[in-house]
Amino acid sequence: MSKYLLDKFLYTVDRDPELVERYREDPAATVEWWEAEMANTLLNSHSLERSTWLAFTDEERDALTRQDHVALFGIGAHPFLTLTLFIAMFERDHGPLEYQMAYGKAMEHLTLPYPDITT
Repeated sequence: MSKYLLDKFLYTVDRDPELVERYREDPAATVEWWEAEMANTLLNSHSLERSTWLAFTDEERDALTRQDHVALFGIGAHPFLTLTLFIAMFERDHGPLEYQMAYGKAMEHLTLPYPDITT
């Protein structure tokens, strides 16, 4: 499991409006494409620099495909990255702050100690 890779997915998708829409409309294909094409790229480096070993676990891939922020938090994804991406994808379908409140309500059953979100 790589919390870094989860956070990298959330970060890079959130910063590209086309990827936000792609992930909103077809999460399974977007996760599959991103893992194959982007997971091993080095951020802020020239495109030929690549790693070769990074991949999602089945649990991570499933949570990303289902767009399940509670499951993502449970496996260590940073909640700020999940929240900002999911606001970009879903806030438009709700009234002011309605999505953010639902996001928090879905996580209110969680108790301390929270999952470790350090990378």
